[in-house]
Amino acid sequence: MPFGKLPVGLAGCGYWGRNLARNLYQMGHLHAVCDTSAKALKEVKASYRGVKTTRDFADLLKDTKLKAVAVAAPAADHYDLARRALLAGKDVFVEKPLALRVPQAEELVELARARKRVLMVGHILEYHPAILKLKGLVDAGELGDIHYVYSNRLNLGKVRQEENILWSFAPHDISVILLLVGAMPEWASTSGQHYLQHDVADVTMTCLSFPGKARAHIFVSWLHPFKEQKLVVVGSKKMAVFDDVIKEGKLKIFDKGIEWKDGRPVTRQTAESTLFFPETEPLREELAHFVECVRSRKTPRTDGANGLRVLRVLDACQRSIAGNGQPVRL
Repeated sequence: MPFGKLPVGLAGCGYWGRNLARNLYQMGHLHAVCDTSAKALKEVKASYRGVKTTRDFADLLKDTKLKAVAVAAPAADHYDLARRALLAGKDVFVEKPLALRVPQAEELVELARARKRVLMVGHILEYHPAILKLKGLVDAGELGDIHYVYSNRLNLGKVRQEENILWSFAPHDISVILLLVGAMPEWASTSGQHYLQHDVADVTMTCLSFPGKARAHIFVSWLHPFKEQKLVVVGSKKMAVFDDVIKEGKLKIFDKGIEWKDGRPVTRQTAESTLFFPETEPLREELAHFVECVRSRKTPRTDGANGLRVLRVLDACQRSIAGNGQPVRL
């Protein structure tokens, strides 16, 4: 099917699934929506003419017109729904995380390989124009050697009960950090605390140690007085700041650092540049990439192996929380 619409079934049309439904419909690919909520399906019928609705996921799998399935259900259901879709011969897009357990993710990656199916994970920031530009600058050596990366993803709510803040917020930052550093960490250390619900962490702080001297720090919280989504990359030549909360000028490059003169450290501060990008929705770019991969049978940038790497880091962080912050080797 090289042209025209690619019939896609959407599993889950809640808080984030609505955004997938809107984009897929506008792109001409939304064929059917499955959700357990009658209210959600009523809204789909009212908003998207001609789109089928069902409360039974099996209906999507039996639909021979459907070429692909997008999974935006709660994280605990990702593995089961993705597995069933792959076994039914569908190409699959799964929102992060790919699964909640490493063996489950490994099974999905192997199943997609064996069935020759496209498996893509929704690490949306890897499709953000500012992150793609930043990746290009890093690869070109503009920032020099990466010393450290730190990210803050903070807000008041939306508090989840089925997953803690680490699993809800941190996958975004982990995926970007792995992309920029170009390596897996050697160990992870995470401390977390729960204030609102027993055993569901509201705040976590993570340290990742990479081969060589590179380090990364990730601070996530849904118990914070203001919204902040900021990533800072400190290199040996230049520094970069990605601020996803502001509307324009999300990426800044700072030509500053420390130089040694006569055996003494001296601060170097020269140019500061702000980069602007066309108005694009990263989710639209991400879904367009998925459709392209389904049509061309090429491997997605954020394929199952990519999702598995992020999950391995998340798993190490979770085990570190259980061990009161003790480092866990990957």
